[in-house]
Amino acid sequence: MKQLLLLLVLFVTFYAEAQQKHARSGYNRGSIKNRLFQTGAENLDNYIDLLEGKTVAVFANQTSTIGKSHLVDSLRKLGVNIRVIFGPEHGFRGTADAGEKIGNYKDEKTGIQVISLYGTKRKPSKEDLAGVDVMLFDIQDVGVRFYTYISSLEYYMEAALEWGKHLIVLDRPNPNGHYVDGPVLEPAYKSFVGMQPVPIVYGMTIGEYAQMIYDEEWLEPRLYELAGRHGKFELTIIPCNNYNHITKYELPVKPSPNLPSSQSIWLYPSTCFFEGTVLSEGRGTNIPFQIFGHPSLPKTLKPFTPRSRDGAKDPKFKDKLCYGWDLSGPADKVFVTAGSKVQLKWLLEAYNLFPNKDEFFIAPASGKPTDYFFNKLAGNGTLMQQIKDGKTEEEIRKSWEPAITKFKAIRKKYLIYKDFE
Repeated sequence: MKQLLLLLVLFVTFYAEAQQKHARSGYNRGSIKNRLFQTGAENLDNYIDLLEGKTVAVFANQTSTIGKSHLVDSLRKLGVNIRVIFGPEHGFRGTADAGEKIGNYKDEKTGIQVISLYGTKRKPSKEDLAGVDVMLFDIQDVGVRFYTYISSLEYYMEAALEWGKHLIVLDRPNPNGHYVDGPVLEPAYKSFVGMQPVPIVYGMTIGEYAQMIYDEEWLEPRLYELAGRHGKFELTIIPCNNYNHITKYELPVKPSPNLPSSQSIWLYPSTCFFEGTVLSEGRGTNIPFQIFGHPSLPKTLKPFTPRSRDGAKDPKFKDKLCYGWDLSGPADKVFVTAGSKVQLKWLLEAYNLFPNKDEFFIAPASGKPTDYFFNKLAGNGTLMQQIKDGKTEEEIRKSWEPAITKFKAIRKKYLIYKDFE
C-alpha cells in the first residue's frame, strides 16, 4: 500500500510540473502535448517489480530524473537496494569538463559508492559488480554518434554480457530522433567518439540503439559466447509512453555542460566537426556549438571571446577575441535551420575563408589519417579530403547515400516507436 501511494504521488507531481511548464510556453509542444507522456524511468510499473529483492547497480547522471527527483533518490524511497552508481563523461552530477578525468568517490547525498566509467576505465569490473543482480541504465542521449553516452552504454552492456547480469535500459526520447543523416562510420575509424557503423545522426532512442547493437551482434563475439555459456544475461528495454519519432522533443534538463539548450543540441551534429579543427566551437561562451570561429578569420564576422567557465575551464582561445558565425536564435528558427539534416555549409565556408588551410585540421603527432580527431568525428578519412578537394555539399552528401540506405534498413527492425517515414 505504501509503495502504491508513493507511485501515485510521483505521477501526480510529474503531471503537475509538466502541465505548469506547458502553460508557460510551447517549449515542448510536440513532445508532452499528450498528458500521459512518460519516460522509461517514469514508467515505474513496468520495472519496479524487476528490482524488488535485488541488488542494483545504476548508471546515471543529472538527466536521470523522475519529475524533479533523481532516479536514485526515487528508487531508494521505494526500497530498492542500490549498491553502486556508475558515472559517464561529465560525471554523475554532470558538471565536469568534456574529457575531464573523474575519480571514484562516495555520493554526498546517499553515501553510495560512485565509480567513474570515463577516462582510463570505461567498463565495470567483476569486482565492481560483485553481488549485483541487476544493472540499470538511465541517461539522456542526444542521438548523435560522437556523443559518448552511447559508447558508455555499449561498454556497460559488454560487462552485463560478460558477468551474466540482467541489464535494464530505461528509455528516453531522442531530441534528434526525427531524422537520419551523415556519413556512416567505417571500422578503421572506430573510437570512443564512434564505435559502431551508424550515421552521425541515427534517429533512434537509446533503448532502440541498445537492442540493435545486441541483436545485430556488433559486440565482441566472445561476449555472446560467454552469455550463452552462463545463460544469465538478459536485456530489457523499458519504453517511453506516448512518444514517437515524429515528435519535436526538447529536453527539460541539459544533458551536459556544453549542450545547455535545444538550440545547441540541434546544431551539435553539424558544429561538433569544429572540435577537430583549430577553430573554437563555442566552448567558453554561453552558446557553445551555436557560435564558432578563430582569431585569424575576417573581422567582419561575429566577434566573441571564450572565457573559463563551468564545463569549459580551458577552452580554445581563452580570453582571445575570435571572429566567426553566430547561429543562435529562437528555438523554432534554429530547429528549421539545423534540425533536419547534418549541415556542411558552415564547415565548408569556414575552410574556404581560413587563411592557412594546411593548419585548419588539427594534425596528430602520428600523421595517420585514422588518428585525426576530425576523421574520428566524421567516421572516415573521406570527408576531410572532400573538403580539401573543394567538393560541394551536394557532392559530399550524395557520397553518403548508399551507406545511409543500408543502415536505415537495419534500423527499421528495432524501432519501438512510430517512425518519421
